[in-house]
Amino acid sequence: MKARVIFKGLALMLSLALLGYLFNTSDLGNSVNEAWIDARVRGHGINGALLFLLMGGIFTAIGLPRQIIAFLGGYAFSIGLGTVLGALAALLGCMLSFFYARFFGKGLLRARLGERAGRFDRFIHDHPFSMTVLIRLLPVGSNLLTNLAAGISSIRPAYFFSGTLLGYLPQTLVFALVGSGVHIAPALKLALAIGLFLISGLLGAYLYRRFRHGQSLDAQVDAALDEPLIPHHESSTPR
Repeated sequence: MKARVIFKGLALMLSLALLGYLFNTSDLGNSVNEAWIDARVRGHGINGALLFLLMGGIFTAIGLPRQIIAFLGGYAFSIGLGTVLGALAALLGCMLSFFYARFFGKGLLRARLGERAGRFDRFIHDHPFSMTVLIRLLPVGSNLLTNLAAGISSIRPAYFFSGTLLGYLPQTLVFALVGSGVHIAPALKLALAIGLFLISGLLGAYLYRRFRHGQSLDAQVDAALDEPLIPHHESSTPR
């Protein structure tokens, strides 16, 4: 076995152990909340915004819900700025997990995610930007697994990241609206957020059915959308 492979395996295990230790000892999942926003972000200008981006990126990179970061973005800032910063924080998390997979994944993650990465490759091959937008519009599936599968696929980072950012915006707007202090009756604000969420999800589902061209992205996605999972040998020519 090559020394480089051994080094990557050890680095992967150590980095995962370190992330787990830091997450548990810092209580990150419980500390990133409204109280933390009030103490560290609100009223701290550019430093607060940068801290929000950093913590939001770490938070989403390890698989925790980006919707929470969007909610806190709306709580900390205006709807517009909260949406932008929430989407950028989620994009940063996407980039971290993507490059993490791309660095380690050729021989280590492929055993676990190789089939998923192959489906991802075939799904996005002809139109990587627009198909990435489509994937991100869907309100189902694992954000982290998509990032990791993309990292060991052949997609160019520029297409994946730009499509991801655009596809993130609708849901980020919804949760930033819910978290914001905008002066709208709570019931009306919730109804508006639900309506926007449904529109975004239905649009993503429609586009998925319309433009997947016989390819299946993910068994969980297909099941959630009541779409049949297309076996590999029955799908169209691999892309």
